[in-house]
Order: sequence, then C-alpha cells, then structure tokens
Amino acid sequence: MKHPIIAVTGSSGAGTTSVKKTFDHIFTREKIKAVTVEGDSFHRYDRAGMKLAMAEAERSGKTHFSHFGAEANLFPELDQLFREYGADGTGNVRRYLHNEEEAKPYGQAPGTFTRWERMEAGSDLLFYEGLHGGVKTEAVDVAQHVDLLIGVTPIVNLEWIQKIHRDMKERGYSIDAVQQTILRRMNDYVHYITPQFSRTHINFQRVPTVDTSNPFVARDIPTADESFVVIRFRDPKGIDFPYLLSMVHDSFMSRPNCIVVPGGKMGLAMQLILTPMILKLLERRRAL
Repeated sequence: MKHPIIAVTGSSGAGTTSVKKTFDHIFTREKIKAVTVEGDSFHRYDRAGMKLAMAEAERSGKTHFSHFGAEANLFPELDQLFREYGADGTGNVRRYLHNEEEAKPYGQAPGTFTRWERMEAGSDLLFYEGLHGGVKTEAVDVAQHVDLLIGVTPIVNLEWIQKIHRDMKERGYSIDAVQQTILRRMNDYVHYITPQFSRTHINFQRVPTVDTSNPFVARDIPTADESFVVIRFRDPKGIDFPYLLSMVHDSFMSRPNCIVVPGGKMGLAMQLILTPMILKLLERRRAL
C-alpha cells in the first residue's frame, strides 16, 4: 500500500490501550506522524442508542447482541476507511467521546460521537486500536488492508479479571452485571474476536504465573512481574531471535516462531520488535 496501516486488535479488557502507549513512544521517538483511529468510533450506536438496541434485542429473543458483533458495528465503513487510506492517505473518521473530559471541547454529552470528517492529509501512517482491526466476514475483509496487524490477547481468565476490575472500579458495575455482559458477548467473542488472532502478524499473549482459575473471585489483577508474555510470529523469517534473546534477559524460545519474555519486559520487547518493522513499512512507502 502507498500509505501503511498498523492495527492493534483485542477484546474489551485485553490491554490494547496500554499497548497503544508503546506505539506512541515509538512514533514520538522516530518522529512519525501517525493518525490514530479508535475502534469505538466505528460502533453503530452511541451509549444511549446501544442501551435501546440491547433492550430491543432482548425483547426479540436475541440474547447475544453485543459490541463484539457485526450488528452493533460499522464494518463496511471501517473497511472503506482502510481501503481508502491505503490508496490515498485519507478517509472519513469521527470520535467516540468516552467521558466528560473528552466531550467538553465538543460541547457534547459523554457517550456520543462527533460528526464524520475527512482525515487531515499528510500523515505517515494510520494506527488503529480497538476490537476489530483484523475482522473478516462474508461481506468485508478488514484484515486484508492492514500492513502490520498486532493481536493483544491475554489468556481468557486474565482478560476477564482485567475487565471485571475495570468495569467495577471505573464504571461502577456490579459483579453480576459484568458476568451477564461476558455471557452475552460470548457468541460474538467466538465468531468475531478470536478468529482475528489467526490473521495477525504478531500476537502478544500475557500468561499469569498465579492462580486465575476463578476470575470472578480474584481480588487482584496479576501484575506484570507475575506473568510471562508469549510472542508469536506468523512468519518468523527475518526475525533476529538471538538478538532478542540477548537483549531481553530471562527470555526463551518455546517454539520456532514463539519467544517468551518476562511480563515486565513486554514493553521493551515490543520496542525492539516493532520499531524496525515500522521503519521498514515507511521505507517501503518512500520507495513506491
């Protein structure tokens, strides 16, 4: 593509926002002008509209309606953005305003969308972070447009622990409410979220070394130091594993395409792995 696209994809509570910070550091250090797109901006409904849509789905007997699935998202519009940006470096974007701080400059209520606008020209690459950077359905294939697709996928019990603690502490949900959300999303999780991780170029999967067998009673989120991160490369050709093993202490190879690093070294490993890949994408763009 003339204009590179990088996407970080993972489900709610997976930690994609934290990974975004690593990319921000790389973009700042390498003086890369990236336009950022949040997956939430391609939801079909705003906060109030989603509540109404969920209530209608329940009345109609649809027990699996969720933000993970096609009905609650604008997959064709996301596909069109990626297609158009790859060719021309532009496209239609908007923002989802999560809270008062984000909403205030626009004079809107939290939980609403800004209006659609044409993306500012002149960016070096598009960076997407959200639920569906590698989604593929019978109608659209978003993944085919992405030059570097990153999966962030902690083992499912850890993912649930992170979601439970976030939703209860930051959003005031009860444990029963979070459990119902997890159950409602499960069908879409299986059909729309997990298949993406077979399309990614690299997966970062955090695996705790403490007991997470019952995520619904876990008092604490396992820390980075209580975890390992399994990094899987779809194509290990060209990956300098001896260099990575020498730079990231206490790391080891588990398979020919997998390196395992201590949880606290995930950021360092991402910097070492992703920086040359991003620079190579930009070099390829300049050569076109």
